[in-house]
Amino acid sequence: MSDPVRPEDNEPRSAAGAARPSLWLTIPSLSAFVVLIALGVWQVERRAWKLALIDRVEQRVHAAAQPIPARAAWPAITAAGDEYRHVSLSGRFLHDRETLVQAVTEDGPGYWVLTPLQRSDGTLVLINRGFVPSERRDASTRQGGNPDGQVEITGLLRITEPKGGFLRDNVPQHNRWYSRDVAAIAAARDLQNVAPFFVDADAGSQSGSAPIGGLTVVRFPNNHLIYALTWFALAFMLAGRLLVTFGGGLFRRKRFVHETACGSDASARRTGSDAGTIVEPT
Repeated sequence: MSDPVRPEDNEPRSAAGAARPSLWLTIPSLSAFVVLIALGVWQVERRAWKLALIDRVEQRVHAAAQPIPARAAWPAITAAGDEYRHVSLSGRFLHDRETLVQAVTEDGPGYWVLTPLQRSDGTLVLINRGFVPSERRDASTRQGGNPDGQVEITGLLRITEPKGGFLRDNVPQHNRWYSRDVAAIAAARDLQNVAPFFVDADAGSQSGSAPIGGLTVVRFPNNHLIYALTWFALAFMLAGRLLVTFGGGLFRRKRFVHETACGSDASARRTGSDAGTIVEPT
């Protein structure tokens, strides 16, 4: 004969065992939830910033052309404050110092033609005169588009593109250019007093059939709302999973069936205070 066996004796150990994994699963899950919510909020803020940027650039692009900033203001020029301003300037092209930068446009692959414009005050501004296809790379094939003497240029102020393009570095010593890096081009062409920006010429600034101006692409990807909804959706899915996994047990109650002792093994099946002594079978 042995001591009575009661289910209550096992409950503390079972509850403690269940609590331990719940704790180390809950903490990282809650941390992940907080991170997902933070990412969603960040994308909402990024979307507001992007919409403000698009609105600001649209106003600059369609505004009347204004003279380029004075030389004294050049060090203060920034992408946020000045890029895509519609500007005007005049001077004389130095065609013998032009630089071809590889480009891909809606018209196919080819080159941007960057030519220094010498102004009356002695300063130089690189002008992206436009696009030429590969077969017109040689300047002799587009002499009609290379005006002599004083010219008036309108276009969009652009910020220098240092180092190179995507996965491709500029190689000045071999005259291979993948980005419009003003400082590097100026050094390679031995240009002095060069503005730290360049100007994308409007289509109306070009006198001949080539280069083709006015091809500046003003487009800003704005997928931040989709990203925000994705992060928020993942956060709420995780919250739902946490509620099901860890919250369901708080409302769940065990049900016990009270059985009347009516057989030789009934006492072994019964639970509760009236279970009596369990008799081992002989």
